[in-house]
Amino acid sequence: MKCAEAGSMSNRHFSHLLRGVWLLWLWQAVSVVGTGSKLWEVPTGPFTSNLSESLQWEPRCQHQRLQDSVRITADVPPRLDGTWVSTRCEVRPGPEFLTRSYTFHPSRHFQALQHYYTDSGCEDPAYSLIIRGRIRLRQASWITRGGTEAEHHLSKVGIVVHSLAAKQRLASRLPPTCVGLRLGGVVPGKMQELYNTRAGRGCLAALGFSMMEMDLVRVETQHHNHGGKVQELFLGDIHTDWTQRTQYRPTGYQQPLQNAMHHIHPCPVCALVYRSSEQRPPVLPHRPAAPLALDGRWVSRGCETRPTVLFLTRDFTFAPDQHAWEGLYRHYSDPACSQPTFSLRASGHYAQGNPSVKLSGASEFVFKVTQVRVTAMDEPTAKLLNGTRRGKCGRAGGWEVGVEQDLTPTDGCTVLGIKLPHKEYELFKTELDHRKHPLLFVGERPTDGSSPDRPTKRPTSFQAPMMLCSGGGTQPSRSGFNSRQVQLATSGTVRLAQLALLVFGSALCSWLCVY
Repeated sequence: MKCAEAGSMSNRHFSHLLRGVWLLWLWQAVSVVGTGSKLWEVPTGPFTSNLSESLQWEPRCQHQRLQDSVRITADVPPRLDGTWVSTRCEVRPGPEFLTRSYTFHPSRHFQALQHYYTDSGCEDPAYSLIIRGRIRLRQASWITRGGTEAEHHLSKVGIVVHSLAAKQRLASRLPPTCVGLRLGGVVPGKMQELYNTRAGRGCLAALGFSMMEMDLVRVETQHHNHGGKVQELFLGDIHTDWTQRTQYRPTGYQQPLQNAMHHIHPCPVCALVYRSSEQRPPVLPHRPAAPLALDGRWVSRGCETRPTVLFLTRDFTFAPDQHAWEGLYRHYSDPACSQPTFSLRASGHYAQGNPSVKLSGASEFVFKVTQVRVTAMDEPTAKLLNGTRRGKCGRAGGWEVGVEQDLTPTDGCTVLGIKLPHKEYELFKTELDHRKHPLLFVGERPTDGSSPDRPTKRPTSFQAPMMLCSGGGTQPSRSGFNSRQVQLATSGTVRLAQLALLVFGSALCSWLCVY
């Protein structure tokens, strides 16, 4: 259900030049907005992005979102003090199922609890990791706008196994030198040290363990009309390739943790995770699988971030009786999704396959993209597209701001990494949120920008959930939704950023049609 990936070697080489353009813009931006005395210094005063958001949804969405209109702020540097917890059973590539509880102290020390499970509902605990270390915030990110780069140092990692079966599974993964796990050195319920400052990290690597997620941080505060607030901690994304995850420096985010004192209500999972310990992992209540009913229109719940500098919102419409779908992807240059660069409308057909054997409650799909239409939303983007060769990206020289072009006659657009027709192997799942509203989870895109164009590359984890805007009898059409309208000043540097982001992101990967 996405367009073809921009995975050619020429695009990858071109990305090095574009990275230079992006870094040049960031150097200009940091020198303007930063209050620190050095370029590599995080501004010392709190910078509030003041994203006063008015969500302009179509009428059938208003009854779900009108009362939830919020103002979102994000401080740079972020304030991490406190405990942050999972709000649901999380799914990482692999798949891995876990819940997290991270506590940060004013002294910069942190303690992280990661509880791992054998099932996608986090009902059967396998083992828990307790991680201690320090974190130092470094600077506003040069790659991911709105994020803060950090560095972490681990002092100790311990493991508590919760069953004999889990112990046997771990023993098959870990080398014999790792704390005698193969020889029965671990007793269920008793902590065993895996790492300290005097020992190597071989045992951690064998588990696929890394805390590189700490190297990219963002905290958002949602200020609700009724006076309450919700705080979310976004940490760096986990690489979808198991062999790369321990070295990968994140440029996107995982699904956020929420502040234990300022979270959504009701949130029974938050309370269970907050009260947990390495000896007493949270056992989440059983949730019956929601039937997979795609019929209708699904939209992003907020501005979404992808690895390698991309911000977007998604709007999908499904017509199961016709096996037809349409997706509208609005791309932006900023983490508030307030500065549009281009929109992309893709459509085609899909077929539902078998239930997933790896992820309970999820189903396999195959999507085919047959038509793509693109609209340039600013002058730099239109100029870029007008510079393409004839027959390579729509009507040569005919790109205008706000005017949609069909890319089907040219079989896509080389500069945007779009190739038509295109097939991909997907994974879908539906759940109910804390207010019993349907959520749609779509497979996570490969971190390296490649395409899941064969069954062996089908995703094993999910992107941010989408909410049901309208359901039943809705047919794919050309009607989109009005994205967030955020009152922020537009400057010349922002315009340059839009061009750099558009080309840099599209040259590296196919985030143009990403779910």
